[in-house]
Amino acid sequence: MATFRFSAFADEYSESFDEQIKGLLQNGIHLIEPRGIDGINISDLTSEKAMEVKEKLTAAGIGVSALGSPIGKITLEDDFEAHKMKLRRTCEIARILGAERIRMFSFLMPKDAKDVSVYKDEVIDRMGQMLDIADEYGMKLCHENEKGIYGDTPERCLELLMAFQGRLGCVFDPANFVQVGADCTEAFRLLCDHITYMHIKDCAKAGAIVVAGTGAGAIPEIFAVLNRIRDGEIIATMEPHLREFVGLDALEAGEKTKINNDVYATAEEAFCVAVAGARMCMPRTAILL
Repeated sequence: MATFRFSAFADEYSESFDEQIKGLLQNGIHLIEPRGIDGINISDLTSEKAMEVKEKLTAAGIGVSALGSPIGKITLEDDFEAHKMKLRRTCEIARILGAERIRMFSFLMPKDAKDVSVYKDEVIDRMGQMLDIADEYGMKLCHENEKGIYGDTPERCLELLMAFQGRLGCVFDPANFVQVGADCTEAFRLLCDHITYMHIKDCAKAGAIVVAGTGAGAIPEIFAVLNRIRDGEIIATMEPHLREFVGLDALEAGEKTKINNDVYATAEEAFCVAVAGARMCMPRTAILL
């Protein structure tokens, strides 16, 4: 039986980091996947700001499950040497914050590409270089299946994971799979042995983000299977996307996520509803921290 621990992208609660801590504690969450801190991307923090963040988290009793970095969310034409320097900086920030994992992506594909498999070798070569850098810092890079990148389908995610034989972690995001037309149950079957941690984000088949358990992401079913087949801790990071928040536009290079801002009056309300929905998805026998 697994022990589930909630983490969260608390920048969806508030741009203010102090308010993010308040929102986490209000919802009984004691882990964070920091992404936006007082309007600054996690990979762009100064060492001084990172130390300030660490002090506040320690005082609040909140740990860091991973860094929600933008690493790998560039095109193959962008300056890769500069991006590797950004990765090194992100690893240094992770060390300050006491994190061991960094979320990353497998490069934005050309919008007019009819067959992205032609980029396979270049993607794998560059990801290998990034894994070498992460190894120097003792960090685990974990690939998320973001729409519009090379590894946006279950099959290509598995291809990348198998290429690196355990060196690359797997972040399973149900909503992102739905948005590229994948069946989440089949995606989970294909990737379940490789999942490092989960994102809790659900999506209707029409493409709109919805409360966990009410879309096509099969989240309750996935949690039930994980609870049955896994021992030890499973981290599930809340990524509500139920209302627009500061920094969302910068996260999406391609087609924008469909969000109805009229449903929830505030970001705080949307975040709290998302957490409540996620808890409803947990098996009755699950241990939840």
